[in-house]
Order: sequence, then C-alpha cells, then structure tokens
Amino acid sequence: MKILFHGICGRIGQETLRITREGYRDAEIVCGVDFHATEGGELPCYTSFDRIDRAFDVDCIIDFSHHTAIGPLLKYATANRLPVIVATTGHTEEELALIDEAAKVIPVFRSGNMSLGISLLIELAKTTAANMPDANIEIVETHHNRKLDAPSGTALMIADAIRTVRRTANYVLGRAGQGKRTDDEIGIHAIRMGNVVGTHEVIIGTDSQTITLKHEAHSRALFAEGALAAAAYLCGKPAGMYNMQSMIAEQG
Repeated sequence: MKILFHGICGRIGQETLRITREGYRDAEIVCGVDFHATEGGELPCYTSFDRIDRAFDVDCIIDFSHHTAIGPLLKYATANRLPVIVATTGHTEEELALIDEAAKVIPVFRSGNMSLGISLLIELAKTTAANMPDANIEIVETHHNRKLDAPSGTALMIADAIRTVRRTANYVLGRAGQGKRTDDEIGIHAIRMGNVVGTHEVIIGTDSQTITLKHEAHSRALFAEGALAAAAYLCGKPAGMYNMQSMIAEQG
C-alpha cells in the first residue's frame, strides 16, 4: 500500500514514516506534503499540492496536517481519484461541506481520533449514558501544552456520540460563571500540560454511583497505526463517507 502523507513533518507524520520503514502493514510512504517541508531529498516532499511536479503511484492520502489545508488536499485527491483519510480536526462548516462534496467522488474516511480504543470508549459511553438517563456526564481531556485546539476534536466526538442517546444535551465548555449545573449538560474540560500524548475520561454519575471510562494514549504510534489500518480498509471502497465505527462494524 503506497501512501501520500499530508503533514509529513509533524510528529505523527514522522512516527508513521518510522513504522512504515520498519515494515508495518507492508505500507510505504512514497511522497509527503507539508508547509514546513524541505523539497527534494530521499523522500520526495513538497510544500503544497500544487507544487507536486510528477505523477506518483499512490493508493491513498493520509492527512494529519491542519484543517485549513483541506481545500487543496481534496482538490488533488478528487482530481486523481485517491481515497483520503482525514485525521485533522477543527474544521469549519464550510470545510466540512467540502469534505461532504468530495465524498460524492472519492471514498473519505474521517475521524477526530484514529484510535481503536477511543472508538470502543465511545460505544461504552453511549451504552452507559443510555442506560443511566438521569446521570450527569462530564468529559475531561488532557493533552500536551503545544496543542492548538481546545477542547480536543476527540472530546467533541465523544460528546457528539453521547448526544445521539441524550438528544437534548447541550455542551458546557469549562464551568466558570455557569452557575448551577443543569440536568441536560455535558461538561467538557480541557487540560494542557507537559508532553501528554492524549488522555480522555468520561465520568457518568448519579447521586448513588459513578462510572468512569478512561483511555490513555501512550505514544503517537497509536494514531499512526490507526491511520494505516483505516487506509487499508478504505482502499477499494466506493465513494462515500467512512469512519472508525463503520470499519469496526465491517471487520468485527
């Protein structure tokens, strides 16, 4: 499986490059695109998609860049009929609309977190929330001190999933100045410190009991492995939108 990696200079890009060079899933990164790239070298890299000056034998694109770069990425992918794994977060409504349009032409796998463990956490949180309709729900996420978005895309993905079984829920980001908690709140709290890869905790509690669900990422290899699994799943699929839940359902 041959991959064009968008965001190759980032931490996950470099981690994916490392594990593929060690033979993981027989995958190979044959080209990289990154605003910070130095063009040329052993691995062909470009600072933007419009600077790619030759054709590459590529099976799919993995995107771990920045949400603002989604337009040029999708333009290149649709023009070359390449499947795309969108692992960036923070997209605007306009950018999400671009993703939806592209999915009419190519297969697009989009997830706010590429971890299988997070997907299982989401299913457990949904089941618990549905079976404890009177419980209060709080989500606490912790990441390294360089992370740009808060709350994380993963925390919002967890909250969105819970809201499918708590349809009147509203989100409260932090609690300063909020006053008394309302019954339909989902509290979301962001902690930024040190070099934490990513921890997400869902706390579901009533007056008599509390259930705590927690996922910890120990290294960025977790996200690289998930993206490569998604790429293997997506190749050969028809145009449409795919995610971790559809992959788990099909492979489980």
